[in-house]
Amino acid sequence: MPEILILYYSRHGAVQAMAQQIARGVETAPGMQARLRSVPPVAPVHDPEAESIPASGAPYATADDLRACAGLALGSPTRFGNMAAPLKHFLDTTGALWISGALAGKPAAVFTSTSTQHGGQESTLLSMMLPLLHHGMLILGVPYTEAALNRTTSGGTPYGASHVAGLNNDNPLTADEKALCQALGKRLATVALQLATHDS
Repeated sequence: MPEILILYYSRHGAVQAMAQQIARGVETAPGMQARLRSVPPVAPVHDPEAESIPASGAPYATADDLRACAGLALGSPTRFGNMAAPLKHFLDTTGALWISGALAGKPAAVFTSTSTQHGGQESTLLSMMLPLLHHGMLILGVPYTEAALNRTTSGGTPYGASHVAGLNNDNPLTADEKALCQALGKRLATVALQLATHDS
């Protein structure tokens, strides 16, 4: 069965919670399943003895996960209006996939979490789109036909799903944030299936 890869970095759990909601949306599309993968943290000093398997959460992604996916949802907390370094570091290792065109023509979407309402959600989402465009992926957002996008007072943007975690990172996902994550996952899976049908 084709899979949507939901690839993310999560420091305090909010982006992971969003990834799980996106997976729920993906799996509402008949004939599509979600694959959750994370990336390891990075540090100024590299530790060659660091564990290759995370203590909790989704397994770490490999290039093969990207190569095999039918579509990609990419998630990160914001870091000064940009994606977090661990996710950028992983994307910087995908040159071989870029040269071979392995991701070209596949649909992709992005999602993020910030501590504050105006903490750089949209610029972070845009920053994650740039390497995907270089890979030739087809970027999908959240259309305003989604009712939750018009009424949300927390996260949610047309650029991708988002969440306001609070200064202590303890705000749970709101009903609207969950709905928009699920809508994004469903849209990504639906478009991936349509593209696969068109190509076959």
